[in-house]
Amino acid sequence: MKKIKWGIIGCGDVTERKSGPAFNKVEGSRLHMVMRRNFDLAKDYALRHNVAQWTNNAEDLINNPNVDAIYVATPPASHAEYAIKSMKAGKPVYVEKPMATTYQQCMDMVKISKETAVPLFVAYYRRTLPGFLKVKELLNEGAIGKVLYVNIRLTRPALVSEMENNASFWRINSDLAGGGIFYDLASHQLDFLDFLFGPIVKAQGISANRGGYYTVEDTVSASFKFENGILGNGIWSFVTNEDAEEDLIEMVGTNGKIMFSSFKHTPVQLFKDGKYMEFPYLNPENIQYNLIKQVVENIQGIGDCVSTGESAARTNKVMEEIIK
Repeated sequence: MKKIKWGIIGCGDVTERKSGPAFNKVEGSRLHMVMRRNFDLAKDYALRHNVAQWTNNAEDLINNPNVDAIYVATPPASHAEYAIKSMKAGKPVYVEKPMATTYQQCMDMVKISKETAVPLFVAYYRRTLPGFLKVKELLNEGAIGKVLYVNIRLTRPALVSEMENNASFWRINSDLAGGGIFYDLASHQLDFLDFLFGPIVKAQGISANRGGYYTVEDTVSASFKFENGILGNGIWSFVTNEDAEEDLIEMVGTNGKIMFSSFKHTPVQLFKDGKYMEFPYLNPENIQYNLIKQVVENIQGIGDCVSTGESAARTNKVMEEIIK
C-alpha cells in the first residue's frame, strides 16, 4: 500500500499539536513538506517536526512531485485558491474549517473536486471524536425518544487580542474569516448537528456588535430547521462577563434529554426517567488524528471519510443565512 506523503500550506498554531503530528502517526502517512510565507518560520517548523522539505512558496509545494496530498491550514480567505490549485494538480485536499469565507467559494471547490475526480475533505473532526460519537450512539439507540429540538449556547468574555483589535488575529477580520468568531466556532457546532440530523433546510438569524471591540458581529441569535423536522435555536456571544460563560448543546426528546459541551469536552450527560448518567470524554493526543486517519484511508481506497467538501459546504450556507 502506497504511503501518502503530505504537504501543509500554512503551518501555524493549529498544526503544532491538533493536526500536524497526526500525519506522521497515521499508518501509511508521512508529512513530507511544509509551507509558510515566512521562510524562517517554515524551516523552524520543519526542523522541530522532522519534516524533510520546507518553502515559503505555495506553488513549489503544490507542484512538488514528492507531495501526494495537501493540507490547507491558512485562514479561510485562501482556502478556495489553494484547494482548487491542488485539486487541479491531481492532489487530494484536506482543508481547515470553516471551509471558505463564502458558500460560493465552497461550491467552487466542490465543483472542481467533481470535475477532477480528486477528493476534498474538511477538518470537522468532531464527527470522529469519542464523546461526540457517544451522543450519536445515544440518539441512534433512542435514548431520549424522538428528538424535538436542539438548543445551542456558546458565550464567553472577549480575549485580550480581540479587545485590542489585533490586526493579526484573523478571526475578527471578515475578509480573512468570512465573519467574526461565530464563523470560527459555530461552524463546528452546526456541522456536528448536520452529522447527527442531516441538512438544515431553513435558517435565519440576527447578529450585532455589542462589545465594540472590533467591526464584525460578536453576538448572534439564530433559529433553524432540519430536513427531518427537528427545530433548533442558538445564541452566541463573545463579549460577555465571565459569569455568563457557557458552552452547551442541549437535545430534548420525548423521553429525556442529552447535554454536552462543544469545546470544554466535559462528560456527556443523559437525563432520562428521572435518572442521570455521565459518559467520559476521551480525545486522542492530536485531536484531528481520527479524522486524518479516515482521510488517509479514503485516499488509499480502503475506507470512507465522514467529512467531505459537500457536507462542509452546507455549514457555510447555514452560517451565511444566519449572518445575512
